[in-house]
Amino acid sequence: MVGTASLFSQLLAQIPRNDFAKLVAQHNAERHAKGFTCWAQFTAMLFCQLARADSLREICNGLACCLGKLVHLGVRSGPSKSNLSYANIHRPAELYEDLFWTLMRRFRAQGRLGTRQHKFRFKNKLLSFDSTTISLCLSLFPWASFRRAKGGVKAHVLLDHADYMPSFVHISKARMHDARALALLRLNAGSIIALDRAYNDFAQFSRWREGGVWFVTRMKEGTVYEVVQARETPQRRNIRSDEIIRLSGAGAQAKCPHLLRRIVVWDEEHQREIVLLTNHMDFGATTIADIYKERWQIEVFFKTLKQNLKIKTFVGATENALRIQIWTALIALLLLKWLHHLSQARWSLSNLAYLVRLNLFTYRDLRDWLNAPYNTPPIIPFPEQLELPLTGLGQGT
Repeated sequence: MVGTASLFSQLLAQIPRNDFAKLVAQHNAERHAKGFTCWAQFTAMLFCQLARADSLREICNGLACCLGKLVHLGVRSGPSKSNLSYANIHRPAELYEDLFWTLMRRFRAQGRLGTRQHKFRFKNKLLSFDSTTISLCLSLFPWASFRRAKGGVKAHVLLDHADYMPSFVHISKARMHDARALALLRLNAGSIIALDRAYNDFAQFSRWREGGVWFVTRMKEGTVYEVVQARETPQRRNIRSDEIIRLSGAGAQAKCPHLLRRIVVWDEEHQREIVLLTNHMDFGATTIADIYKERWQIEVFFKTLKQNLKIKTFVGATENALRIQIWTALIALLLLKWLHHLSQARWSLSNLAYLVRLNLFTYRDLRDWLNAPYNTPPIIPFPEQLELPLTGLGQGT
């Protein structure tokens, strides 16, 4: 007899039902609910992400095909399209946002996400900040107007390089300028944040300097400055210059009166110079260059999210439904990252995602499946009625 639940059921078991129930009560999310619970909605939307379902019809029909297996997921029956659509429109997306951060704190506290690939000697917290735009059809999403004939939303993400998962996420309309999102960040003293040049904000740089936060970014072309000191560059490295500078442009010096550091790095792959700007005066120039190079991990994060989960097409057209789908995508990514950390098969995360999609309702132990996914699953026994022998009954009476 099979002693394990489906892989999907074992993934859902990582979400504590007590914590989920507390969040539902906190947000009053099941007010006026008539049978279709928030847990059933979450199960359906997580199925949408892991199975890569393209529509409400695919979600509902996909779960309807698994009747008899849904009880193990904590769901009595598959949802209808109208119930799921109504729940995505009216139930607060903040429930799933809080669920994501609750799970993130839990997984990090238990060390279930692995460690960063590039090892630095310093012990400072390393972060990177960037945004990605999700294009939308303006006729279907009129509330997300971006350009004349195009809509969109942005996901602003602060990535923690200790495990390459977010420490901050803000979803806004695509019209919001990237630099405005910097004011939403609350960074601890001693943190190092790597940014692209779209985030050049001298007033914010000054506040970080006064708060003990280090930044590494690309310097915008045309920035006016004066050289205070030229430093010696390391030999046989890709550092072309290392200078202490003072901003001297109109208004720039008033916004950031502190001394900054300008480092010119030669990019051999693309045959170009990269000009970096930082307020860290002690690290070697090559270390500063490596910190900025590590910023590429946030681009990898966005690529992984968009290629393996459903955040480029949506099953609902309202802002609330879109936010629910993005937050459940982040929860699905968190579960995939945990599986990737557990696995000994050395898969890429993309391969893991598609194999999970094909085996959601396979009945095998999750860890055994991770290490040997191509083994034959156990045969599910059919219920068999045993025969009771009646010979000799009634004899001697």
